Amino acid sequence: MVHDKSLDDNEIIAALLRDVFRHHGVVFNNSSQKNTLNKVSSRIASEGLGFLSKTLPRLGKALDRALTNSTPLNCAEHGFEPIPGSNLPKFLGELFSLVLYPDGTVLPEPSVQAVRSLRQVLYLYYKYELPYSTEQEQQVVDRFVKTEDDLSIVTTSLREIEEACNAIPWSNRPYSIWDDQLRIVRDAQRLLAKLFASFDPKNVIPRHGPGAVATKQQLWEKYRWTNVSANIAKYYPTDSYYYVSYGHICDELKQFVALTEVDLPARVVLVPKDSRGPRLISCEPVDYQWIQQGLGRAIVEHVESTELTKFNVFFTNQLPNQFGALLGSQDGRYATLDLNEASDRVSVDLVRLLFPSHIYEALEACRSSATILPSGQILPLKKFAPMGSCLCFPVMALTIWAILTAKAGSDQDTRESILVYGDDVIVPRAFALDAIEQLESFGLKINRDKSCISGLFRESCGTDAFQGINVTPVRLRTVWSSSRSPESYASWVAYATSFWHKGYFSVYDLIVEALSHLYGPIPTNDMHLACPSLPENPLAHRLHSRSNRSLQKRQWKVWDVQPKRLTHVMDGWSMLLRYFSEGDRASSSYETPWVGHLTFEGDIPFSVSQYTRKRSSILKRVWR
Repeated sequence: MVHDKSLDDNEIIAALLRDVFRHHGVVFNNSSQKNTLNKVSSRIASEGLGFLSKTLPRLGKALDRALTNSTPLNCAEHGFEPIPGSNLPKFLGELFSLVLYPDGTVLPEPSVQAVRSLRQVLYLYYKYELPYSTEQEQQVVDRFVKTEDDLSIVTTSLREIEEACNAIPWSNRPYSIWDDQLRIVRDAQRLLAKLFASFDPKNVIPRHGPGAVATKQQLWEKYRWTNVSANIAKYYPTDSYYYVSYGHICDELKQFVALTEVDLPARVVLVPKDSRGPRLISCEPVDYQWIQQGLGRAIVEHVESTELTKFNVFFTNQLPNQFGALLGSQDGRYATLDLNEASDRVSVDLVRLLFPSHIYEALEACRSSATILPSGQILPLKKFAPMGSCLCFPVMALTIWAILTAKAGSDQDTRESILVYGDDVIVPRAFALDAIEQLESFGLKINRDKSCISGLFRESCGTDAFQGINVTPVRLRTVWSSSRSPESYASWVAYATSFWHKGYFSVYDLIVEALSHLYGPIPTNDMHLACPSLPENPLAHRLHSRSNRSLQKRQWKVWDVQPKRLTHVMDGWSMLLRYFSEGDRASSSYETPWVGHLTFEGDIPFSVSQYTRKRSSILKRVWR
């Protein structure tokens, strides 16, 4: 029972285990239930939250690897006491025994329900957004720098391939060990040339992103230019892409003449990710970001509407990859591949090698060539674009698609079965090893722990599947706040709803009790209110209500999470520039992955003086 405003992690995991015991009552007796709860409690007491956020997920990953027939489970390697004469852990051994042989390999008919329950317990806190240490920050930065060193080797190889492609006409080349690699390069070049044959990279509408920029301007300051890199201006002239009209230039002639043309570097920042540490993002200079946003959206719209790619490469729809994971887990025909550090391993030389010249010129014009590390060191970049650039995601996905489609050659079934969403890739299982080898030959790196080739477990785009059944666990991210918080309220109502739909009612009741104690009665879904609601809540009838005669309906006073709006009136030309660049944003379906973005409510007209930042919200009582 919750007696104060806190929600203890020990209570949550205990409630989840009680739900698991209820789901598997046949294999758990009273003694085993008590021992399991005591074991969790003692390990949390000795290891802290790290037992839930690090130790259990390691065992979960070992289970996943066993399900893909790659590595048998050995619990002792992950800090768990084994069942005597077995590699399976005593902890939840009753469920592990329904899935695996004592040697850690998969049973002929494993229990899908046991897999679902195990993964829910083991991954519950895997993505918990805990504070991270200075050491974790430095490790992330060190990996970023090391990737640059790794790309130096790849750069040499790619330049050799480029020289070989250009040295002798293809039809006159003698056979050599390069021929297979050269064929793939040439086919990939043809695919991308065909894709972009009718695409004009200069026909873009620039716009600003919502996130921080390397030059640190506020949202409303981004529309007054003080610097436009000469590198961009060569391809995207300043007067045509950074000003509304010649009248705009004339009215601000002094500022226009005073514009500098310095090629400023990007800036590395670390943002919260999960319990494993922060995520590294490279903030772009404001003049680069302006063009990147326009070009990135234009590429996305073109790719998703062109016959050649619209069924294979996705940016706004994860459903094809998620369905592919479910289908692949059902009969094993499809494999899911996950790339490691994918955004950092697409080198600029690879992009220059594969993309048609008119596209590469545009991409190169708005690409940051260096970034500033937290230490102040300026690091020249061999990668095309780190995470944070609007062009990172589309260029990465198209590079992967072109290489794999070229590798498939004339095998039409394989070509049509390749699905790419960023660094999540689905290919036919028979093609998987060739796909891995080919991608790694171009400097990309496959995350073999998360890639699923054999067995009947698959994961892609947030969907985990086993034998055709969705076994994706509820993963807690937002840390519970004992004071009223919009982020905590919205997140934990959503978590409670997810547990309800998965049948974990003890966890649901625990969360709802804590929420009700802190926030009061919470509405239910059957009230059809536009606010966070629960599937079931016996206290919902205590909400204050009224009869609204003007609307001729009953209303309830409820907590609602609303975005914070900033109002700042700019000069007339800046407002007009913003209107022309962002006036259609409400209808845009593409949002930059990994990076926060501005959002507008559909029923609120666009205002050039109003800004709304995602993940910046308020909690207030309103009539609904």
